[in-house]
Amino acid sequence: MLGDEEDVFDSVTWESPSAPYDADHTVQPAGPGFKQSTAGTEDERGPHDPKWEGYLIVTVKDPVKELAETKDAYVSYLVSAKTNLPIFSTPNPFSRRRFQDFVFLRDHLVKDFPACVVPALPDKHRLEYLTGDRFSPEFMERRRLDLHRFLERISRHPTLQRSTLVRAFFESTEWHVHMHQHLAHPPGPEPTPGIIDNISDTLLNAFARVRKPDERFLDMRESVDKFEDGLVICERLWNRVRGRTNGGGLAPGEDLTADYHDLAVAVQGLGFLESGITDPLNHFSNTLLEFSALLRHKTQTTTDPFLVHLHSLLTYSHANRAVLKLRDQKQLDFEELSDYLSGVTQERDRLSAVISGHAGSTGLGLSAYLKDKVDSLRGADDDRSRVEKMRKLDIKIKELQDAVTTAHETSDAFSDETLREQTIFQYTKEAEMKEMLGNLAEGEIEFYQSSMEEWERIIPIIQRIRVDV
Repeated sequence: MLGDEEDVFDSVTWESPSAPYDADHTVQPAGPGFKQSTAGTEDERGPHDPKWEGYLIVTVKDPVKELAETKDAYVSYLVSAKTNLPIFSTPNPFSRRRFQDFVFLRDHLVKDFPACVVPALPDKHRLEYLTGDRFSPEFMERRRLDLHRFLERISRHPTLQRSTLVRAFFESTEWHVHMHQHLAHPPGPEPTPGIIDNISDTLLNAFARVRKPDERFLDMRESVDKFEDGLVICERLWNRVRGRTNGGGLAPGEDLTADYHDLAVAVQGLGFLESGITDPLNHFSNTLLEFSALLRHKTQTTTDPFLVHLHSLLTYSHANRAVLKLRDQKQLDFEELSDYLSGVTQERDRLSAVISGHAGSTGLGLSAYLKDKVDSLRGADDDRSRVEKMRKLDIKIKELQDAVTTAHETSDAFSDETLREQTIFQYTKEAEMKEMLGNLAEGEIEFYQSSMEEWERIIPIIQRIRVDV
């Protein structure tokens, strides 16, 4: 059973010494998103550059239906890894997990690491859950690919890959016990109501805008907008290509795969009429059928996985956008608290001036004048009540000053982490786009090579047809 130590956001240090890389290890991943070690590159690292302590290569495979023939049936997946991270007790951890375990892992990584871009999971509310097809081989394979991509993104993250929750997910033989311990003793201290919790919701309005936006994050948001717009356009166009190639609810005559099939049937029919060239026409018909099957195969093995990966990358970008939005909220908390402190300080100064006899509400605006009149009508305008009110205001000012300081430190720290997160997201995005476009290119090449072979085989047969002139 694993130890009781837990992850907290503050406990994860980006500046801890690099773990020595095991040169004898047989697995040596490389490229963006699979950083192994930063040893020897300290002088090249910027203040906001992330730091990897090792690698974590994950695999999700072997989906198995558990408790078959019962109403509690579910699918488990074999999750395994190869790693040189010191937090793991073995270089080759493995375990079997179900979808709910992935959900728990994701939800608690979001809570434990609010500044990290934690990828989303595939939606569970699908038609297959209503029709009972969630145990079909096709659905389980799609789900396996989605879960593999989810863990792969976590494994590429230098902070999340070192989480004790991730370690337990791969290693623990008592995962349910670990889940209960995590729920009972979450990382970090329990949140206690502070000055921010006592301020009206209208003050910390979710629709308010940051008054002093940081140009760096404005540029990041603009970049994310353009990236997501590009993904949406690609997804729409490739869905159109898929529909025209392999159906998808289009009107009759717009399905290329079906059209080639119908054309093959028509050519075969001609073969029965043309007795002299029946055999060549039958061969030509078979070639059309093979080409139609190749189109369908390309859709299933290349186009559909490309579209799934494209949409998954879009949801991953949404998670990145959420972190940018949360950073803005931290800055907004600081700005609103600062304004609130300024207002309370002005009220304390006004009361001090009234008590000292130097000034009343003159020159402090209409609101101060009206407040004086209301206090007068309530009988709260005597010096004793003013002194008591000043005492309470002094206490509130001290609380607000502490809250403003904390909010400022939190905002700055969150901004620094967000800058690192954008670098990590860029690494992962580049790695996935390389993989996604590479698979698409390889699938298209395989399709056209197979198509050329089919059509080249039919050319000699067609050429043997004798034509008398």
